[in-house]
Amino acid sequence: MVRKTKEEAQATRCQLLDAAQRVFCERGVSHTSLHEIATAAGLTRGAVYWHFENKAALLAALWERVSLPIDALVEELEQKYADDPLGGIENKMLAVLRLISENQQAQEITSIVLTKCEYVEENDAVRQHFVDMREQCLDEVEAKFNAAIAKGQIPATTPTRTAALGLFSIFDGACFHWLMDPARYPLMPHAELLVRAYLKGLRQA
Repeated sequence: MVRKTKEEAQATRCQLLDAAQRVFCERGVSHTSLHEIATAAGLTRGAVYWHFENKAALLAALWERVSLPIDALVEELEQKYADDPLGGIENKMLAVLRLISENQQAQEITSIVLTKCEYVEENDAVRQHFVDMREQCLDEVEAKFNAAIAKGQIPATTPTRTAALGLFSIFDGACFHWLMDPARYPLMPHAELLVRAYLKGLRQA
């Protein structure tokens, strides 16, 4: 009986996440209430609060759900390119971009984060959550650039934090402009050309 209750709770949670993803895409984060998400899911507002404290918690859960396959992919590439830090940076970045271009759920979550969420006072908890994640990712990429210097793959004078920020700017910019009108052109191979050109420039700096 307990097992069934846990399964039902998990099903309800997934139902709420699916509804939140759909409504956030349609209306944006600021213009969506928890009551509207509950209605879209065919549930009560109490069901939302049972699983999620607020919209920030909902967004964090949505991001975590799409991050699981990304993390698995990155871990696989981490092992494959253990002795090639610059190759690891390139292939991990391209693998994530490819996933976003091919996977609808990843597209929608990325669209919510980049184009559907106003980072105003009301959503400050959301903003802080993504800032913290971004800082962690920047630290990891900076460490890889430092490893690339140690391997002689890029010049020792490379400002690794700036290099990491530049790569993130390419990632965010490529995704943002594509998500504004995905039918206009494919994300790949344009993003692939940008990432490879950027890393080639660092090698030759």
